[in-house]
Amino acid sequence: MKKLGLIVNPIAGMGGRVGLKGTDGEDMRQRALNLGATPQVYNRAFEALSEISKTMPELSLITCAGPMGEDVANDCGLSFHVIADIPKCELATSSTDTRRAVLEMQDVGVDLILFAGGDGTAIDICDVFASKNCNSNQTPVLGIPAGVKMHSGVFALTPRRAGETALRFIRGETADTHDVEIMDIDEAEFRAGRLSASLHGYLKTPVDLTGIQSTKAGAFPNENFDLEGIARQVIADMDEGTLYIIGPGTTTAAISEALGIENTLLGVDVVLNGSLLAMDSTERDLIKLTEDAPTKIVVSVIGGQGYIFGRGNQQISPSVIRRVGRENVIVVATSSKLIGLGGRPLLVDTGDTALDEEMSGYTKVVTGYRQSHVSKVSC
Repeated sequence: MKKLGLIVNPIAGMGGRVGLKGTDGEDMRQRALNLGATPQVYNRAFEALSEISKTMPELSLITCAGPMGEDVANDCGLSFHVIADIPKCELATSSTDTRRAVLEMQDVGVDLILFAGGDGTAIDICDVFASKNCNSNQTPVLGIPAGVKMHSGVFALTPRRAGETALRFIRGETADTHDVEIMDIDEAEFRAGRLSASLHGYLKTPVDLTGIQSTKAGAFPNENFDLEGIARQVIADMDEGTLYIIGPGTTTAAISEALGIENTLLGVDVVLNGSLLAMDSTERDLIKLTEDAPTKIVVSVIGGQGYIFGRGNQQISPSVIRRVGRENVIVVATSSKLIGLGGRPLLVDTGDTALDEEMSGYTKVVTGYRQSHVSKVSC
């Protein structure tokens, strides 16, 4: 039987719902805690491992102590061997601990490293292999999506899909791997509303066309006409007295620009009667604002990946979506973005499995003025 390694980054994703767009570094971790952020990664890792434990309970993991793997493996009923003596305090781990765990797993000879985190965790793993110059004999890696930014191609579509893909690989049902891009996102620029992305390196991951996400694609050229049309249509349909939660992205930014108001390009804003009510809102802000007001959510499609929820807009949490209602979600995308998906469905990965299933099916996507497309939504 192949050996499966598990690494959990306990602070991954903490900044999402409080609007920090990432938690890389001690300062941002403390800031997230001060804003009331709570760890999110355990539930994501538990969902992935549950897929493994219910099918292959005899599997024994190679993992790290406490919150970096031991806790969730134990709760899933899996046996495990702890190799990295990581601090037991849930929020005291660092990138150094992740890198040390990768080195030890490489020495033990695991066949697949399954990690729960975001792009920052993927970069840590990538750097270990680069420093050892072992690209020709690199251990395959698969990410359980649990961060705020997940632009790299190493992540499964959802935690459940991560468990399914890892299981197929460990059982030998698929053995092929390929190199995927690991993207380096400048968090300081990201928080300032500027997306500065560069190719950091490559990791090998199992080939699974139905389970692994694509690398995020940039905007297509010559989309201005479509963006103007989308903005005109959304504004024409706006109701007086209704709050509009405007998600991040260049497509939704065109709506704010057409209204003549400021916007947070990579954050979440709220508009009422054509005027800006709140900028760069957190989950807590959105819940408070929508207590007694009819509300609609406007979200765009992530190019190359197809996500409408669960990637970079975690402020619009399951609690917010349920309060607003699935029927009040407006999806916008240019035609070129939809074509770029190659027929793949739109995706939801909110962290609430029941909600994801409720949102699956078909939805109208506004693609221009008096133009729309019906797209399939999957989880």
